[in-house]
Amino acid sequence: MENRNKQIEHYGLFTATAMIIGIVIGSGIFFKVDDVLKLTGGSVGLGILVFVIGALSIIFGSLTLTELSVRTEGPGGVISYFEQFISPKAASGFGWFQTFIYFPTINAVISWVAAIYIFSYLGKEASLEAQIGLGFIIFTFFYGVNILSYKLGGYIQNAASIIKLFPLIAIAIAGIFYHGQSAAIPAGKEIIEKSQVGLSWLAALAPIAFSYDGWVVSVNITNEVKNPKKNMPLALIIGPLTVLMVYVLYFFGLNNLLGSEYIMTMENEAVNKAGEIIFGSSGTKILLFFIIISVLGVVNGMTLGSLRMPWNLASKNMIPNSQRIAKLHPKYELSLPSALISYITAALWMFFHYITMKSGILKGSDISEIAIVFSYICYMVLYIKVLSLHRQSVVKGFFKGILCPVLGIAGSLIILIGGLISNPFYVICFILSCGLVCFLGYLYYKRTVIR
Repeated sequence: MENRNKQIEHYGLFTATAMIIGIVIGSGIFFKVDDVLKLTGGSVGLGILVFVIGALSIIFGSLTLTELSVRTEGPGGVISYFEQFISPKAASGFGWFQTFIYFPTINAVISWVAAIYIFSYLGKEASLEAQIGLGFIIFTFFYGVNILSYKLGGYIQNAASIIKLFPLIAIAIAGIFYHGQSAAIPAGKEIIEKSQVGLSWLAALAPIAFSYDGWVVSVNITNEVKNPKKNMPLALIIGPLTVLMVYVLYFFGLNNLLGSEYIMTMENEAVNKAGEIIFGSSGTKILLFFIIISVLGVVNGMTLGSLRMPWNLASKNMIPNSQRIAKLHPKYELSLPSALISYITAALWMFFHYITMKSGILKGSDISEIAIVFSYICYMVLYIKVLSLHRQSVVKGFFKGILCPVLGIAGSLIILIGGLISNPFYVICFILSCGLVCFLGYLYYKRTVIR
């Protein structure tokens, strides 16, 4: 046992913190700023407030889950927490949600966003159909890369993690010191002006949750961190606070460069103007290049994780044909049936994403935001479990056993309320659909594995 611990506990505080920052900072910040501003009525102050609320939610949520991760035998992960602390049936249900909804919806939306930025880089006006088509080609390419060479997929991920910081820092610094006028909105565009939104600004927490999403993956490395009871809580405070600082500075800088009305009106293309202001006539191309690399890195990362999800379930007998799906290919060192299931699921969600965007039924939101909101409902179950462990004197101390889980629950509830405010009817329908998938996974394990 001693040798085993020496082998796996090889990350220090700095590396653990860097991993968290690299996981959380993704593509959402680049295309959710206009959504945040619209939902806050163009108020920069309210926008910063929702960024702060989002950061606090993940800090206290991740600190709470750390209490489970340090008590989990073997590799961590939320499915393992459900399996060990709730029940294997609940773990199966949550695993089905992650496999068939959470990962593929995010992958579909991010691939579509990558396509939008690529068309913008090429200077072409693209229809939704063209964007979806290119998005499909993009995630198909990354599935191929990660199936044929897991090492290449890892190299792409490491490079993208570094590159993604460049546009954020460049806009943040330029925006802070910029004293010119707001960007002029092109003629013919219907201007979206600032407005009073009342409490409906809470709806901005749905896109904020997307921007911060990925934090829960960070607790998976707990078993590989030196002195995890000390270093992981520190990393889970320093990491999110660093992300919050980068996000707020970027948000403020972009607004100072362009003005909130310009960003709300021009939406995802607003960042092009920022590149022009910072780098001159070729600045748009320069900035878009780095953004595209960053977004493609997220597609690669989501693909890398999602193509293994059916295999994870199969290894625990939580999915039909588990014996076949759990078998690793000797050459590619992964399960080809697992990768195929993941790919087909992502393709189906790409089609569903097209339907929702074409019809406009989600009113500015997208399928991935609702899946992320539902995931916070699932996390609350684990937060409540930590409260229960505190009552049993397993988790000791007021901060770890009461304050963190209570604030984690509060943050999750605020994000849930924000999602419901954004589009009550369809969000409720989608949440019920997510619940149904969880129930099917729960039922499968109960009827098939437990006899």
